[in-house]
Amino acid sequence: MADVVEIKATARPRAGKGAARAVRREGRIPAVIYGEKQEPETIALDANELWKIVQKGRFLSTVLDIDIDGAKRRVLPRDVQLDPVMDTPLHVDFQRVGASDFVRVVVPVRFVNEALSPGLKRGGVLNIVRHEVEVTCPPDRIPAHFVVDLEGLEIGRSIHISSIKLPEGVRPTILNRDFTVATIAGKKVEEERAAEGAAPAEPVAAAEGGEKK
Repeated sequence: MADVVEIKATARPRAGKGAARAVRREGRIPAVIYGEKQEPETIALDANELWKIVQKGRFLSTVLDIDIDGAKRRVLPRDVQLDPVMDTPLHVDFQRVGASDFVRVVVPVRFVNEALSPGLKRGGVLNIVRHEVEVTCPPDRIPAHFVVDLEGLEIGRSIHISSIKLPEGVRPTILNRDFTVATIAGKKVEEERAAEGAAPAEPVAAAEGGEKK
């Protein structure tokens, strides 16, 4: 399960674009905390500290304890506004989460034991349909990733969500079907599809039965 990350913040009494720009000039990032039927809180985070957390990846699935002058708020990032040039955070929205809450997050899928798949050994291709799976779960049970074991899988096999062991309390947001996560496709099929996709289009005149004279 994902660990809870702690970060310090200060209260930011003023809101608005002018106040936000002033905060950024001080090397901090403006943010807001909302949810749990409480009034929104405007805060400021240290830009370098926040950037270190963002660079670790999966920021929107990372549970944080924000320490605001000694009082902690458990939150989940919900939206990050990025600088269009520098790609660094300009503003963050956080949602308060309680122990009994369920949150919606995306969890990456990892594939292991490719060398132990007979289908892949014979030239098959791992066709990944979903690199991530959206789930609902308690905030303290967000999985770091799901593991798909490819050992023993032959060409033509499909890996469905039902074959992935989900931790207790974690369930996919799609409940009405056993959707496909990946397949082991034959190499010949993949080559034919690639050839069809690369084939040049026929001239319009030929398609219409020849050029009129």
